[in-house]
Amino acid sequence: MTIQDFAHPPIVTKEEWLAARERLLIHEKEATKHLDRVHAERRRLPMVKLDKVYTFTGPDGKRTLGDLFEGRHQLIVYHFMFDPNWDNGCIGCTGFVNDLGDLSELAARDTAFVLISRASSDKLQAYQTKMGWKLPWYSSFHSDFNQDFQVTVEGGERHGLSVFFRMGEELFHTYSTYNRGCESLSDVYRLLDMTSYGRQEDWEDSPAGWPQRPTYG
Repeated sequence: MTIQDFAHPPIVTKEEWLAARERLLIHEKEATKHLDRVHAERRRLPMVKLDKVYTFTGPDGKRTLGDLFEGRHQLIVYHFMFDPNWDNGCIGCTGFVNDLGDLSELAARDTAFVLISRASSDKLQAYQTKMGWKLPWYSSFHSDFNQDFQVTVEGGERHGLSVFFRMGEELFHTYSTYNRGCESLSDVYRLLDMTSYGRQEDWEDSPAGWPQRPTYG
């Protein structure tokens, strides 16, 4: 196989590469500083008090949303797509959880993390065993939780992430994001963004001939 047989970046001298890399570095630093501003703005979002009591089912029985904090002040919920009629979880959500590493630093910083889906607890635990996961996972089937936080919508399920805050017995909703808003939480996408081919998905602005496929294809 010769280099003409497949798509590849242009071949240049080291000096030309360094010049192009330095131009890109300017934009990378701009993006980093912009993200810092976005994160700072997110930290200043107001919050909404929850007046409804949400109850979930897990391997340890019934638990309220407040119980899921495990005594901490912050709770991150990943809305894992798993329709009650499905036998397996969403492949994208599965990939996301597979990508997660050691989350113990969350607990060290007063934050809990759980997965919540609408499928029955039995299905969730069976899938969790199959995948070898240890993260806490709860069913929201008997509550309005998925609907209230816009992850069970007309047309089916969607994935997302919501964040909650606790002051005493009072619970508050501080943040939610959906679809591509969750992708920055996975190291795989960040790593692929560093490569010449990128994510290899058809929405990306890539040179002609680059390998690409539908995001959910």
